[in-house]
Amino acid sequence: MRKLKLSAVLLLLLSLSFVQAQSVQDDFEGNGTITTWFGDDCGINTNVSNPYPQDINNSATVLSYTDTGGQYANIRFDIAGNFDLVSDNIFTIKIYVPSSSISGNQPNQVSLKLQDNNLDEPWSTQSEIIKPIVRDEWQTVSFDFANDNFKNLDPSSPPPTQRNDFNRVVFQINGENNNDEVVAYIDDVLYGGTIKIDETYDFLVWSDEFDGQGAIDPSKWHHQTQLPSGGSWYNGEIQHYTDREENSFVSDGTLKILGKKESFTDQGQTKQYTSARLNSKFAFTYGRVEVRAKLPTGVGTWPAIWTLGKNINEDGGYWDLNGFGTTPWPACGEIDIMEHWGANQDYVSSATHTPSSFGGTINIGGQTIEGVSDDFHTYTLDWYPDRLIFTVDGDQHYTYKPDVYNSNTWPFTMDQYLLLNFAFLPSIDPNFTEDALEIDYIRVYQSDPSSSVYTPDHNQLHRLDIVPNPAQNYITASYSLEKGTHVTLVIHDINGQQIKTLISEYQETGDHSIEWEVIDIPSGVYLCILKTENGSATKKILINR
Repeated sequence: MRKLKLSAVLLLLLSLSFVQAQSVQDDFEGNGTITTWFGDDCGINTNVSNPYPQDINNSATVLSYTDTGGQYANIRFDIAGNFDLVSDNIFTIKIYVPSSSISGNQPNQVSLKLQDNNLDEPWSTQSEIIKPIVRDEWQTVSFDFANDNFKNLDPSSPPPTQRNDFNRVVFQINGENNNDEVVAYIDDVLYGGTIKIDETYDFLVWSDEFDGQGAIDPSKWHHQTQLPSGGSWYNGEIQHYTDREENSFVSDGTLKILGKKESFTDQGQTKQYTSARLNSKFAFTYGRVEVRAKLPTGVGTWPAIWTLGKNINEDGGYWDLNGFGTTPWPACGEIDIMEHWGANQDYVSSATHTPSSFGGTINIGGQTIEGVSDDFHTYTLDWYPDRLIFTVDGDQHYTYKPDVYNSNTWPFTMDQYLLLNFAFLPSIDPNFTEDALEIDYIRVYQSDPSSSVYTPDHNQLHRLDIVPNPAQNYITASYSLEKGTHVTLVIHDINGQQIKTLISEYQETGDHSIEWEVIDIPSGVYLCILKTENGSATKKILINR
């Protein structure tokens, strides 16, 4: 009886959970994950009876490659993500070339080329490894892009392990730029690692279109007005935030956060400017945020669209008032989707603040957008389990993806909430009177729940996230409980045997996380299962390298 292959086990486990990673392999017997095979100027058949079964390869079916004289004949496949050649850089195949199929006097060789299929000419930046082969026998050929000699078609291209744009694999037998013939049989194509498949964020889970007239929707927004200790807002800001309709209101289909020059006394402090700071009564983990906005102008103005961890300990904030404030800034994490300083008109920036870099953070990027105060533009955050991507009108200007993932660099494993505010700095133009941060809409998208595995009891357990995955010496497992319950988090190997219990205890409502060093388990594929006392369970694949 044939043993179940590791790749098949991985596919079985993935069927039980969110698809976080995918193996790249094909044995041409129905267990493969490669579905995009294509032949350029040659014949290809992915279901051919193995004409030369030998001890090294007794597989029933293989792929056939038939070059009938095409000058640049090759076969190829594309993947949904990109290869991470830093972590995994080895590709292997089995190949058989019968002497009777060869014409001409080309060298006996097979080459593997990595390309970027997003380019009009994918080969223009390719990296290639060529390996010799022998005729009339099955052999395993390995291509190591970290240690083998490689050839970059563009000499200015960096080494392959320094690139993250490869998403196409090309195989070519006996060279190119010739009209000779060759038949080859290929089997057990394998990339040594996995590729991450991003979830698609196209399911609208929360929004405000700002229709109607008058006050903002109190079911969606909280006015944060309480001054921090010391009587002034952070960063030297000089305004009062109020809950008055004069400073935040809806009209003509948009939200106006109106900053005004006026004397206003509140909480025993008199200030000369007023504005508003809004907290969303909605919090989420991972997804896409889209905000269509027009920005105020003037030196000293500082509008922002951003997020904070729901667990931030900040007096007067909505989530702190509701009992979630357990963590100081910046350990809670901050994501600045859009900031604009009037002293640098038309330049918008995005940033993150974490314990590893905060305040004058080094994790920042931006771009110049003409007319940000004259026209509406769409500011977007895509928040994945391993990176944050910031764009304006679809033009990406910054990605935050740390080299190392831990609580200092990546606190973005639990719920964040949205903030909209318009601040004033001491450098405010003395001629300023009033202006508005105007929002047409704000929308949050996540993956369609119907395509994901959720627990049977939605009121008890909400998602299980594991970062980093694949693991890098340790993992952080994060989850939320909508009500107190007994929680068990266990690890199973690919044979279904439980090898570790990380948690077995009663836990209260709220966000939870646990770190676990994985150095005491072998490299391989594991299944993490989070269970509650009513039998609900959420499962995630863990890959340990």
